[in-house]
Amino acid sequence: MSDQAPAPDFKQGRFTIEQVAAFDHQVTGVSVSENNRIFVNFPRWTEDTAVSVAELLPDGGLKPYPDAEWNAWRNAKKDEIDPGNHWVCVQSVVADGRGSLWVLDPAAPAQSHLVSGGAKLVQIDLASDRVTRTIAFDEDVAPQGSYLNDVRFSPDGKYAYITDSGVVGAIVVVDLAAGKPVRLLDGDESTQMKKGLNVKADGKELRRPDGRGVEFSADGIELSDDGRYLYWQAIKGDTLYRIPTDVLHGAGMHGEDVSGSVEPYGLNEVADGLLIPRGTNVMLLTSVEVDAVRARDLGEGAQAAIRTVVQDERLRWPDTFAQGPDGTVYVTTSHIQDSAFFKPDAPAALPTQLWKLVSE
Repeated sequence: MSDQAPAPDFKQGRFTIEQVAAFDHQVTGVSVSENNRIFVNFPRWTEDTAVSVAELLPDGGLKPYPDAEWNAWRNAKKDEIDPGNHWVCVQSVVADGRGSLWVLDPAAPAQSHLVSGGAKLVQIDLASDRVTRTIAFDEDVAPQGSYLNDVRFSPDGKYAYITDSGVVGAIVVVDLAAGKPVRLLDGDESTQMKKGLNVKADGKELRRPDGRGVEFSADGIELSDDGRYLYWQAIKGDTLYRIPTDVLHGAGMHGEDVSGSVEPYGLNEVADGLLIPRGTNVMLLTSVEVDAVRARDLGEGAQAAIRTVVQDERLRWPDTFAQGPDGTVYVTTSHIQDSAFFKPDAPAALPTQLWKLVSE
């Protein structure tokens, strides 16, 4: 990872967006490997999509990843196909810079009922394109009502950190060598939806036909560049929180209450994805209410001002960030406000895009 290029100037620079790919289905996650391979995923939210995880090919095509069999699960055949070794409802893909792609499968199609035996974190060797290990999550870690959302890895590759944006938010920490996951901050204020906050899009509160709004707990997650702090926030929330990772590795992995070590770290507005580009102390935010990528200089403390990096009407619910080895930052637009969750007449297969940020 040391030979990867630094990030562009997100502290002061201005950017535009350039489309990298367009998809016929709703995309959420994106990741770029150290040799510049791009991977994306399509959760089963409003359709029984045929491809859950794919590699984006140079010609814009999609190759089911790691193969067609892992992508063979369907809602319509859920009693016939083993959810433990197939993608059920993938939410996130993350290349670790160490030769692996990790796939996080909350296994809860439509963000609803969790398919028993399906919640898992899967490691794929990028050299052979083969699954090398699966860490399954039982109901103590991923109870019914959970929706494991995004994942980050410690710089030494020993730990994974996962947000649960489900009914009761939490942080899951995984000792990767032991394959041991621990659910922490379950029900803690820092991982929950903020009461009284209503997420907007296009200047209006987002509501489902039954009156429910956007209901996501702890979602965006990121590590400081040195790996010393873990940051997160709820989508239905505007406060950024952090905790020292040594607390998670110590008391947390022993199942102790670590809530006393959580620190509110200022207001982020409503945001989905978080990214601290390599070699920086600047946090990028996908500001879903205003079609923008925004930034905070964390080095300025919890009161740091938020500045706009790029605002563009084509950023329809900017969702997930990834950074390539050349420093380029990518972002998906998942168009959540345009989905059948909030617009009943919307197509089940929702067109979405992948963009990259280009310095002006």
